[in-house]
Amino acid sequence: MALFLVFMLAMLLIAGIVLAPRWQARRRARLARQSFPAAWRRILRRRVPYVQRLPADLQLRLKGLMQVFLAEKQFIGCAGFVISDEVRVTIAAQACLPLLGAERGFYPRLSQILVYPGAFAVQRVHTGAAGVQMEQRQVLSGESWSQGQVVLSWQDVVAGAAEPGDGQNVVIHEFAHQLDQEKGHANGAPLLASKAAYARWSAVMQGEFDALRARAEAGVPSLMSDYGATDPAEFFAVASEVFFERPAELAGWHPALYAELSRYYRLNPLSWQ
Repeated sequence: MALFLVFMLAMLLIAGIVLAPRWQARRRARLARQSFPAAWRRILRRRVPYVQRLPADLQLRLKGLMQVFLAEKQFIGCAGFVISDEVRVTIAAQACLPLLGAERGFYPRLSQILVYPGAFAVQRVHTGAAGVQMEQRQVLSGESWSQGQVVLSWQDVVAGAAEPGDGQNVVIHEFAHQLDQEKGHANGAPLLASKAAYARWSAVMQGEFDALRARAEAGVPSLMSDYGATDPAEFFAVASEVFFERPAELAGWHPALYAELSRYYRLNPLSWQ
């Protein structure tokens, strides 16, 4: 009898493992098909004008993605900030933009979005030239952790959404980091399909990163923020902001970079204009 019970429990466990992805896919499909609340539509019109740029089919897909995202991710207010539907919908709309093209899940490592009312301070340990470690206080508008959290400043979220053509969007930036961190760490090379894809990505990204770093060191203005010259992970996040918000300029001045990001995201924002 005991052996039979062990066998049955093992079979149930195996069935759960095998069937869980199917159940999850069906649940997500059901959520995506639900009617999008009218109140959420009003929030999008008021807070995220970028959505109006999208073709009708992509607007519909975005709303479906948002409904799954909002059902699965927990929002937590920090420093007394109160989470409302306006906060959740505004962030979710921008966070789901990078998911529009490819079927890549819903940031599987992410469980929580922490939201501060404004910029927040963190302590960082910095190693100086002599090897001496010192704590430094940094003020940030956003941060992405590989342990399953994204931290955002609501003030900066609103500002980034209100100006959809300035090439600066803290939500797209931090969620690009989440895509990069799906393999466990961020290095500017998210999960790709093949060795050939990685080789092409590396060649293009390294060349563009080196060029941005040289321009930053020389004080030459660039389409991309100098913050992208910090390291390859920041370069990917900064380039993603510009890809979505200023695609025409990116394609004109950095065609190889635009093509690589378009291939990765499986989107062509040029066609939306």
